[in-house]
Amino acid sequence: MHHSELQFIPFRSRQDRSWSEAWALYEASFPACERWDASSYDRAFADPAFEADAILLDGAFVGLFFHWTSDGFHYVEHLAVSPHLRGQHLGSRALEAFCRDRRVILEIDPPEDTVSIRRLHFYERLGFVANPYNYVHPSYRSPFHPHRLVLMSRPEPLTDQEARRFADFIRGHVLSYSDHENPALPRID
Repeated sequence: MHHSELQFIPFRSRQDRSWSEAWALYEASFPACERWDASSYDRAFADPAFEADAILLDGAFVGLFFHWTSDGFHYVEHLAVSPHLRGQHLGSRALEAFCRDRRVILEIDPPEDTVSIRRLHFYERLGFVANPYNYVHPSYRSPFHPHRLVLMSRPEPLTDQEARRFADFIRGHVLSYSDHENPALPRID
C-alpha cells in the first residue's frame, strides 16, 4: 500500500495559509486550560525554540503539530488530526516521522477512562514510555487550575535530571507565552 508523504509546513504568522483551519482544529481538540490565547502565537512564532506546523497530505491540511526544541529533548505540545480523517494513522505517521533519532517528551492525561487509556496505548505503540513522576502542569489561561499529567518519553524513560530540566523548561520558557505572570508550576515531585 502506497502512502502519500506527509509534509510539515511551519507557520510564520497567523496570516499563513491553513492557520484558520489549524486554529479551528486546535480549539476543538484541546480544553481551554491547555490552549494559549491566539495573540500569544504572534510572539511565539519569533522564538527559535518553537515551531507550529501544518500537517499536509497531498497539499491538503490534515492536522497540526506544535513542538519545542530544548537542550537535549524535543517537546511535543499539541498534535491533532482533523476529525474526519482520524483512524487513518496520520497522527502516528506524523509522530514517527518527527521522532526519528530524537529524544521526545510529551504529556498526557492520567489513564483513568476509556479515552485516556486508549491515548496511553497509542503512544506506547509508538515507542513512548510512561514515567513515574508526579507531574503537575498549570493551566495556560485564567482561571488557573493546575492538573496532573503523565510524562511520556521516547525512546527510554526520563532520568530525574531530565524530568526536572523538562519541568524547568516548561516553567521558564513555554509558560512565558501563557497568561501566567509568575508561574510556580509545573513541578516534579
